[in-house]
Amino acid sequence: MKPVYLVGIVLSIILGSFFNWILCCESDNVLGAEDENGAKENVTSLASPLIIRDQTGDFLFKSDSNFYFNKSNFIIKRPVSSQIEKGVVSLKSYIGNQNNKFVDITGFYDPMEENNSAFPNLGLARANAVKNYLLSLGVSSKKLNIHGSSKEVLVMEEESIVEGPIAIAITENANIKDAQAIIDNIKQHPIVLYFDSGKSSIRLNQNQREKYLNMVRALDKVDNVSILVEGHTDNTGEAEANQVLGRKRAEFIKEYLVSNGIAPIRIQTVSKGQLEPIAGNDTQEGRAQNRRIVITVN
Repeated sequence: MKPVYLVGIVLSIILGSFFNWILCCESDNVLGAEDENGAKENVTSLASPLIIRDQTGDFLFKSDSNFYFNKSNFIIKRPVSSQIEKGVVSLKSYIGNQNNKFVDITGFYDPMEENNSAFPNLGLARANAVKNYLLSLGVSSKKLNIHGSSKEVLVMEEESIVEGPIAIAITENANIKDAQAIIDNIKQHPIVLYFDSGKSSIRLNQNQREKYLNMVRALDKVDNVSILVEGHTDNTGEAEANQVLGRKRAEFIKEYLVSNGIAPIRIQTVSKGQLEPIAGNDTQEGRAQNRRIVITVN
């Protein structure tokens, strides 16, 4: 019986090693992928995959990964998976020569997250960040539409990283028919921001956020349009110093707009100093109205 007993032990060891190898390899295939340089990517297993499809069935892309953001944040965590990069390149090729194909990017947010962006909600800010990623890979802005939506149950990693709050779909809606009307409306009703004396700080109200969203959408759809940021001051102090202060405020707002997804090349700044008051400088209320930034398009 001893030889049979020994054979049984040997077979158990061999089979155990074999199944352990199978399970290990399967785990590696699900949880990780290697980039072109052979480095292991941080790809999470199908918890919130990125899927892009055309309802016609002519295009379908699936990735085990997605875009990741810190909680209450709209900046994409890097690096982005090479799977997604390849998918976007394929998407660009698919929609590039088809006049009736566009892309809807929807960003999701939990209502409990804090929105520190210039957009009406954090989902729109995240969608705009992904839009800019697609632009960096050569997709035309005229092909891209951004949307935001609340979602109370988001996939969270370690309670601080939001996993995959992005959906991308191919559509036939260009969403550009009102772009020129938006441009004209912004010229008539620009965003006006006010500053305390000698200070530079910024927080948009909801109406200003809506105007900002319209501005971003119009920039994406209309050629030869840029944002103009004008800095104005009251007449407190020397005129030359106020000219410098107006410039600093305009540059501060430019940095804010860039951090919210507008390319620096699309923004012009100018200081009007104390030269164009809209109220009298002989009262505190009038001076407060004159300390302003005007954001418009030209």
